[in-house]
Amino acid sequence: MTFDVRRFDIYRKVPKDLTQPTYTGAFISICCCVFMLFLFLSELTGFIATEIVNELYVDDPDKDSGGKIDVSLNITLANLHCDLVGLDIQDEMGRHEVGHIDNSMKVPLNNGYGCRFEGKFSINKVPGNFHVSTHSATAQPQNPDMTHVIHKLAFGDKLQVQNIQGAFNALGGANKLQSNPLASHDYILKIVPTVYEDLSGKQRFSYQYTVANKEYVAYSHTGRIIPAIWFRYDLSPITVKYTERRQPFYRFITTICAIIGGTFTVAGIIDSCIFTASEAWKKIQLGKMS
Repeated sequence: MTFDVRRFDIYRKVPKDLTQPTYTGAFISICCCVFMLFLFLSELTGFIATEIVNELYVDDPDKDSGGKIDVSLNITLANLHCDLVGLDIQDEMGRHEVGHIDNSMKVPLNNGYGCRFEGKFSINKVPGNFHVSTHSATAQPQNPDMTHVIHKLAFGDKLQVQNIQGAFNALGGANKLQSNPLASHDYILKIVPTVYEDLSGKQRFSYQYTVANKEYVAYSHTGRIIPAIWFRYDLSPITVKYTERRQPFYRFITTICAIIGGTFTVAGIIDSCIFTASEAWKKIQLGKMS
C-alpha cells in the first residue's frame, strides 16, 4: 500500500457542481471584499506611518555638552537706540558678563530710533539669568524705553517635527509695545530638557520651557529708573524623550491574516444563517414543515 501525502490535506476541495451560488452569497462576498480592502488599506497606512512615543525620566540627556546650553534670542526694541542695547549674563557659578557681543548682531530700525537684537550664546546648566538692558552703555540714557517684541527665544538644537506640539519657542510673538515704557519685564523660565530620537537611532537635544512674566518699575540706589528685560531660568530635572517607532512587519502580517480570516469566517456564518433561514422559509411556504 503506497503512502499518499494527500491525506494531510485539511483544505479538501468540493466539486464545483456540488456548490450552489446565490444572490445573497454574491452580495455578502462583494461586501466582504470591500470591507477587507478598507481594513487592509487602513493597516497599511498605519504600518507606513511613523509613531512618536514619549516618555519621562530623571537624567541629564546631553552629557557631552560640557554643561552648556545654546541659546538663540531675537528681540526688537522699537524705541531704543542700538548703541544703548546690551546683553548681560550671570549665573550661580559666578559668571557675570556685561555687554556680551560674541555671535550677536544689532540692526537699526525706525531711522535709528529702534533696534533689533539677534544673538546666539551659551549658558551654564545652573540657575541664572540673562537680560537685555542699557547697563553696558558708556552713557546711560535718562528714560530708556524697554517696550519690545520677542521674535524668538529657543534653547538647544532646532527641532522641526510636525507631530510634536512642544513649547520650544514659548515666548515667540510676545508683544509688550503697549506696556509702560519705563517698566522692567521679568520672564521666569522653567527649562525642560528634551530628546528626539529618530528611526535610525540618531538623537537630537533641545529644550522646551514654560514661562511666567511680570512687570514692575525698578529704581537704583540713586533713585533713577533702570528698566531691563530679564530672563530668569532654572532647569527641570525631568527629561522628555520622543522616540520614532514603526510597527514591526510581523505584527502587520499577523493583523492582515486576522482581518482576512476573521472577515471570511464571519461572512460565512452570516451567509450560512441567511441560506438556512431562506431554505426553511421555502419549505414552510410549500407546506413541508409543520
